[in-house]
Amino acid sequence: MDTELQRVADEVEGLTGKLGELKEEIGKVIIGQEEVVSQLLITFLSGGHALLEGVPGLAKTLMIRTLADAIDLSFKRIQFTPDLMPSDILGTEILEEDHSTGRKFFKFNKGPIFSNIILADEINRTPPKTQAALLEAMQEFEVTYGDKTYQLDRPFFILATQNPIEQSGTFELPEAQQDRFLLYIKIGYPTDAEETHILKATTGNRKPRVDKVLTGAEILRLQELVREVSISDALIAYVSEMVRATRPATSPLEYVREWVDWGAGPRAGQAMILTAKAHALLAGRLAVTPEDIRSVIFPVLRHRVLVNFRAEAEGITSDRVTQQILDSVSVKDS
Repeated sequence: MDTELQRVADEVEGLTGKLGELKEEIGKVIIGQEEVVSQLLITFLSGGHALLEGVPGLAKTLMIRTLADAIDLSFKRIQFTPDLMPSDILGTEILEEDHSTGRKFFKFNKGPIFSNIILADEINRTPPKTQAALLEAMQEFEVTYGDKTYQLDRPFFILATQNPIEQSGTFELPEAQQDRFLLYIKIGYPTDAEETHILKATTGNRKPRVDKVLTGAEILRLQELVREVSISDALIAYVSEMVRATRPATSPLEYVREWVDWGAGPRAGQAMILTAKAHALLAGRLAVTPEDIRSVIFPVLRHRVLVNFRAEAEGITSDRVTQQILDSVSVKDS
């Protein structure tokens, strides 16, 4: 038994060490944004998808492309535009002819969705019909075309970007589709020192080389290890209490009842526990702490707590509501 435990410990140490190497490879290209990079890695470890929001020029696309370059998996970038059709993403059937028999038949040509890592760039620039084409792939990891279902390769990640400005001609993602994203990550401006470093590093003739440090099989094993990370009943109750506190109909918090239209569903609790486990594993631990939960609660609830019109007029965001919940709910002794 001791030998088996040691083997698992060595495996965990080796794989988490590779996560450190992955961060270093990304750091060759992306300056700063450590928290955003960690949240992307948490998304990968949890087997979910992420929505990234930030103004143009904050390296959203470059960050995802660099992450894909450091992992030995297939990668496709889809530029979402108003004229993009579902078949442009999923694929389409074409009529072909067997030259030996002359028989004609339809063959399904797979679209770019059949890759391991998908960059859905500016997802809010395409109509709802095309946005909805991603739903089955995101949730079921499969694509149905006609009467046939095609399995997607695993691991499979959709990393979508959108910018909060230039909203003319855009199509806001429906709340139900936003809920399919495990995390909603916001990217802010760099610090003074980071911006100076960026200007120095990107205006010369040196181009950093990103090496592949993780394989698909290792990602899948890390996803298995995430689910083996332990969490106490007290912390599960803590997560449940915070999620239930987001719902105005049953929340004990007057702040929530006043400013929130719709609270988070059970999927939020699942996401919070799973990403907290991934956060712990990323730190080399096999047990969740309250700090792991607090580290992921904002990107988990950001798109699942919907404030009302009056709150929007007052500048009250879902992050403000989440902070109020964090300040009001504490871990009970088990």
